[in-house]
Order: sequence, then structure tokens, then C-alpha cells
Amino acid sequence: MLGGNEERTFEVMNIAKVLINQEVGKIFKASSVYQTAAWGPIVQPDYLNQAILVFSPLPPRFLLKKILSIELQLGRKRIVKYGPRTIDIDILFYGEEFIHTKDLIVPHPEIQNRKFVLLPCMELIPGLKHPVLSETVRELLHKCKDELEVRKWKD
Repeated sequence: MLGGNEERTFEVMNIAKVLINQEVGKIFKASSVYQTAAWGPIVQPDYLNQAILVFSPLPPRFLLKKILSIELQLGRKRIVKYGPRTIDIDILFYGEEFIHTKDLIVPHPEIQNRKFVLLPCMELIPGLKHPVLSETVRELLHKCKDELEVRKWKD
């Protein structure tokens, strides 16, 4: 999942996709870009988000390392939790695996609570079953209580 809300977000997301293709694995499919208000206590610009399906030969630990490196290359600074960011790249799923280490939890623990994640995923993988919750993306979206408006973005 790609996201961001600082200047040039759409451009930075496109550069991130190029770097992911070069350093992580082939992007097989990408959702539309969605716009939503920012989560958290800080007043900040709306976010743009996009789900991508990536086929990567990297094991999860190395995948995370590459993703964090790409974020740094694109100017990501982790200053305030839920604060503005140039780019945010999250691993939502890793096949059907459940991973829980101090640095990485997959599936992402908040998928079911975030409409801005579920809507783009619906475009790509509506029937994918969450390996922990045993519900499809479609079912999770139907049950999601997130009330933030999520709309397709037009550049």
C-alpha cells in the first residue's frame, strides 16, 4: 500500500512504484488512487493512497528492509506518529502468511478498520481471505465502521 500527503504526493508515489519494480519485485496490478482525510490528532492535508500487488522473491524481513530504504530515498522522516509524510509504504499481506515480529506484523493489524485501505484492496483482491480474521476483503469492507470519506482521486 502506498500513501502520502505532502507536496508532490502523486509524483512521489509514481517514483516509489518505479523503485519497487527495480528493487523489490514486479508490480502486477495497481488500484485507482484514493483521497481521504488524514487519521490522527494533527491537522494536515488529505492523503492519497493506492494498493499495489507485488510479486517479490524477497522474504518478509528483506522486503521490509527494501521498503524502508525506498521510503528514506524519497524523503520519509518519521518524526510524529500519524503525522504528514512524503511516502508511506505498508505491507498489508504477504500471501497467506501470518508474521509477527517486533518490526513487522502481517497482515497489517489495522486493515479491517481502515476504509482507505479496504477500498483500493477491493479493486485488486476482493475475494482474498484475511489469514487471521478468515473474512474476505469484501466482507471486511462491508463490516468496516470507518466513517472517513474515501473517494477516487483525479490528478
